[in-house]
Amino acid sequence: MAVINVNPTRMELTNLKRRLVTARRGHRLLKDKRDELMRQFLELVRTNKKLRARVENAIKNANAHMAIARSLMQGEVLDVALLNPKQHMELDIETKNVMSVLVPKFNVKFGSVNENEIYSYGYAFTSGDLDTAIKGFYIMIADMLRLAEVEKSCQLMAAEIEKTRRRVNALEHVMIPQYEQTIRFITMKLDESERSATTRLMKIKDKMLEQAHHYAD
Repeated sequence: MAVINVNPTRMELTNLKRRLVTARRGHRLLKDKRDELMRQFLELVRTNKKLRARVENAIKNANAHMAIARSLMQGEVLDVALLNPKQHMELDIETKNVMSVLVPKFNVKFGSVNENEIYSYGYAFTSGDLDTAIKGFYIMIADMLRLAEVEKSCQLMAAEIEKTRRRVNALEHVMIPQYEQTIRFITMKLDESERSATTRLMKIKDKMLEQAHHYAD
């Protein structure tokens, strides 16, 4: 590990020690952030797995009932039945801060709280399987939006975890060792300078004593 190119002075030594303390504190904080992000990320992954299984199962069942309805009803009748939906939905997208990561928050609002509004047709010429399919798709909407929210949050948190991991590694394996080695280098240089200065002073003192003794003779 190469030392930082600085002048080996006491002022630089003090500055480097201060920067080393800051780097160690930042390293500790980033490690805590990384660990907490990993914990929340794994929770989201487990939630994502459950939601995906539930949504895929709901889609499979709803499509199966829709296929039966298509086989029992004339195509024109089915198209007319689904032509003018009475229920409508609004999606409000917000963000929330999770460990400095802005993740989406989806809020769903339906035009009516009456679930019967999802049926935009009469029951005289339609199949019960169509009702079941429509109800399945309606119930599935909330889970699908929650799944989209969780998957996007997982992507954003995974990117932040990778970024934080790189910063932790840079501090742990590059910056902190470089600071430590540079501090040792400057300390060694200062000790050498101090020993050299002490040696010179001792020689000067000996010479002065020798001259004083010579004059005394």
